Amino acid sequence: MSDESRLKLRAEDTDDLEVLGAMAQDALVPLGDMTWLRDQGRFVLVLNRFMWERVGEIMPESESEVPAPVYFRVHGALSINNVQSVQVRGLDQTNREQLLNVLAITGGPDHVQLEFAGGGTIRVQVDGLQCLLEDLGEPWPTRWRPTHDTEDEPEEPAGPATSS
Repeated sequence: MSDESRLKLRAEDTDDLEVLGAMAQDALVPLGDMTWLRDQGRFVLVLNRFMWERVGEIMPESESEVPAPVYFRVHGALSINNVQSVQVRGLDQTNREQLLNVLAITGGPDHVQLEFAGGGTIRVQVDGLQCLLEDLGEPWPTRWRPTHDTEDEPEEPAGPATSS
């Protein structure tokens, strides 16, 4: 992947943060790959990002097979700057190997909130919103696309009705 096609987003207001959060949704993050660099005033994490911007690409498995959808993931880094404090709720901080799934990144001028599947959150208090999300390395293909169960979506039918 060329440097021009790598994602590099800066968030300095809530509108920017909404876009950054959408691109980081469904990223996988080992708890051990997050750290607060107090002396630098930064909270950083390395993530395995699902590339929502590449959804819909089709590739054949081989010349004899029908083309099928393929999705991509890429390693990336998220840096939250101007950090004053970090609060963690609902995460076992002793299990550094646990893999967290990013559901949302939200916030305002004085904080950024990372929400994870299973209910865990990290709230980062900042003195001025400034975040950077950047892809690192080359993307790789995957057949797995994240899905979300929501109450607003209709349930898929169980199958045809049968009579006895």
